Amino acid sequence: MISQNTIQEILNRIDIVEIIGDFVKLKKRGSNHIGLCPFHNERTPSFTVSQSKELYKCFGCGRSGNAISFIMEHEKYSYPETLKWLAAKYNIEIEETYQSEEQKQTQLTADSLFIINSFAQEFFSRQLLDTPEGQEVGLSYFKERGFREEVIRKFQLGYAPEQNDALLQEALAKKYNTELLLKSGLLTQRNQQLRDNYSGRVIFPIHNQSGKVLGFGARI
Repeated sequence: MISQNTIQEILNRIDIVEIIGDFVKLKKRGSNHIGLCPFHNERTPSFTVSQSKELYKCFGCGRSGNAISFIMEHEKYSYPETLKWLAAKYNIEIEETYQSEEQKQTQLTADSLFIINSFAQEFFSRQLLDTPEGQEVGLSYFKERGFREEVIRKFQLGYAPEQNDALLQEALAKKYNTELLLKSGLLTQRNQQLRDNYSGRVIFPIHNQSGKVLGFGARI
């Protein structure tokens, strides 16, 4: 396992503009940098990178995160693989610490839950912004309460549709593990049937300090 000291050194050295600039042609605009989003096809740049906040955000597809989540998403790396990639980029020597099999499994589960929560956040955001039901119910809810669209996108607010297996069906199509989906709280099981835990609700993602989605809050 990569030691906490090594992880902290990597985090201290990260320059999100430099890292994303390895994959995306960025142009400075004001205090931010913009470019064409690498996660969907577009002709007008809607992909924004904030060096001061150490975050990126696409106002076209809703993808967002920090330098680590960008590498994980763009290169399809695991969290440890991403740390090793960054360590190599910045010539940081990796210090390993002993990790028992139980600790390895705990870390693997935690990393998997972050990935599942990221998938769910993007699903809820698309449902809110890109579907008639989401716009009529969810977007109206937020706008009636004074939420501007840029705020909605910035905080990755979303909507869970009335269909009580919409998230489940998309998760199964993408081969996500149902046990982990249950563990995340995104699904529930009643009478041996899996169902979405959230339906017909507006969604508020809960983020940690590094921008990863820890879980969700919901309101009817």
